[in-house]
Amino acid sequence: MCGRYSIYEPMDHYLKELAPTQLIINGYDLWPIERYNVAPTSRVEIIRPVEGGLSVDKVKWGGSPFWARGKRADPINARVETVMTGKFFKQLWPTGRILAPANGWYEWVKDPVDPKKKQPYFITLKEQIPMFFAGLAEVHQGIEPDERDGFVIITAASDQGMVDIHDRKPLVLLPEHAREWIDPATSPERATEIAIEHCRPVADFHWYKVGKEVGNVRNLGPQLIEPVGIEHKGEDER
Repeated sequence: MCGRYSIYEPMDHYLKELAPTQLIINGYDLWPIERYNVAPTSRVEIIRPVEGGLSVDKVKWGGSPFWARGKRADPINARVETVMTGKFFKQLWPTGRILAPANGWYEWVKDPVDPKKKQPYFITLKEQIPMFFAGLAEVHQGIEPDERDGFVIITAASDQGMVDIHDRKPLVLLPEHAREWIDPATSPERATEIAIEHCRPVADFHWYKVGKEVGNVRNLGPQLIEPVGIEHKGEDER
């Protein structure tokens, strides 16, 4: 997975799809989020379990355990194959499970003639409904942001036609699996099963070329997700 994604609907749009009957214990903005070019180190909305319900918090995308801070750039992704057993995220697995709601993400494909040139693609669900990226986070309650806070998105191996775009994809969960993922009552064994077995398949997605302006983090706005050229559908539509 490359390091950009979009989340632009009002938070209610994601919460109604995820947990329409669950209590949200803190306030959140009612207007559209309009983040079409979320980049690493920026603070963006995540959904996490807290006592009595769910919390929506703006948290930095990227994080490291305390012993690794400052030694290298904070990772933004964690591989599903190693996140449960590797020492890097040991402190967050399994109690730090969160969701990063999204509308889609971007990948860049090298030009076969000139590898220095890359074409960005926007990947979204065919159903045009919210995505929920499974992730892990460290979040400390407080009025001001805590420098220790951060989250990572878990990634899985791509398959079928999406390998042409990138060999990794975010761990996108159906709403029912997303609800389980952030339920404190979900056992570590069941969380592992969800992560390994329930990533939405490539057939659920489609992708298309977008303008190269998305490569600059200063560029914002809905024009970044507008298609250019011929739209590239999923494997079963080719």
